[in-house]
Amino acid sequence: MKHISMPENAAKIIHILQKEGYEAYIVGGCVRDAILGKCPNDWDITTSAKPEEVKALFRRTVDTGIQHGTVTVLMGGDAYEVTTYRVDGKYEDHRRPTEVSFTTSLSEDLLRRDFTINAMAYNDKEGIIDLYDGMGDLARGIIRCVGVAEHRFDEDALRILRAVRFAAQLNFVIEEETQKAIVKKEEFLKDISAERIQVELTKLLTSAHPERLMDAYKLGITKIVLPEFDAMMETEQNHCHHCYNVGEHSMHVVCNIENEPALRWAALLHDVGKTVTKTTGKDGTDHFYGHNIEGLPLARAVLRRMKLDNVTIKRVLKLVEWHDYGIDEKIKKNTLRKAIYRMGGAEWFPDILKIRLADTLAQSDYKREEKMKSIAHMQALYEEILADADCLTVKDLAVNGGDLIALGVKPGKDMGDMLNRMLEDVLESPEHNTKEYLVEKYVRK
Repeated sequence: MKHISMPENAAKIIHILQKEGYEAYIVGGCVRDAILGKCPNDWDITTSAKPEEVKALFRRTVDTGIQHGTVTVLMGGDAYEVTTYRVDGKYEDHRRPTEVSFTTSLSEDLLRRDFTINAMAYNDKEGIIDLYDGMGDLARGIIRCVGVAEHRFDEDALRILRAVRFAAQLNFVIEEETQKAIVKKEEFLKDISAERIQVELTKLLTSAHPERLMDAYKLGITKIVLPEFDAMMETEQNHCHHCYNVGEHSMHVVCNIENEPALRWAALLHDVGKTVTKTTGKDGTDHFYGHNIEGLPLARAVLRRMKLDNVTIKRVLKLVEWHDYGIDEKIKKNTLRKAIYRMGGAEWFPDILKIRLADTLAQSDYKREEKMKSIAHMQALYEEILADADCLTVKDLAVNGGDLIALGVKPGKDMGDMLNRMLEDVLESPEHNTKEYLVEKYVRK
């Protein structure tokens, strides 16, 4: 019997429930991850005890989902969701059941779950309860629905996207019948909220294999949840700098950049503007002039539709706008200072370099060496600028609005123009950033 080492408090909750005559197990993703040797994020517990019976046994509980049988038990500094075995009623909107009823059958509870690898339970007395060959599918590297796949997707269409997400996280393949059911039922993803879709897409993009978004494209899922990606896949790039279409190139950029949500979303959307800017010259070469700017409203529409937070949206759009900056390995420090100012400050530049590098590595070999030298050169200049504490914004100037008021300058547009002229001067010549120089040249002239 395979032993799973669960947290002490989870084992204690199960023991207390069993002592009172109830069945209790850890269930779902924590069992799957423990079998795979991963550290589960959550340890969910399922039990034959009704919610009120669970609440009677534990001193500190929270009714987090009492209508669906879930009580959160607080023990020590930990919180565990304890859910009564249940059978879901009829699904009418492909999102949630109209009602749920409690059952005393573990097998009925496991049958309502999405995939076999998520439908296993465990306790120390009985070991792993695996009624639907989840262990076999883990060993085979397969994502397969519990029971009839079409029924599972009718119940909650988000499971269609979750199948691809789990395939990406685990590097598994989706079983054939499950794939067929996806193609048949994927239209019901239109009934799923943007927030739920975004969570799954973000998990997919930040997985170990984000390139599995291509599975979603091939199965027809993205045409419903991310049609912009389909447009990217349909946009060829006949150009010496490229060897993939826009969608394929973007997926390589995603794989080349570090695993962080905003960076992965930016990598996915950085070239979305190419779908509306493509022109073809007389020689057959494709061009995408201004695609970074034209891509901003398209990327913004995707991010807002997905209900991403404003901080992430701002960061992604900044990277979309500036991802193509810098192809000159002889760029000078004063030029880079001015660019960093236009970008919004030094804090943005490291991410811009990251996407610039990932973008370059996803292009053809044409002039790659020169591009890499340019990126390395900009990195070196940026580090020198930081080390020298060069002025990069109005806030970095040796004089401020208070100083100017004390010198008789009236607040308003003229003062703003004066500070901007000072900044232009200092960006060109950092040594000019002294109070004496700036006052003498711009105030007492």
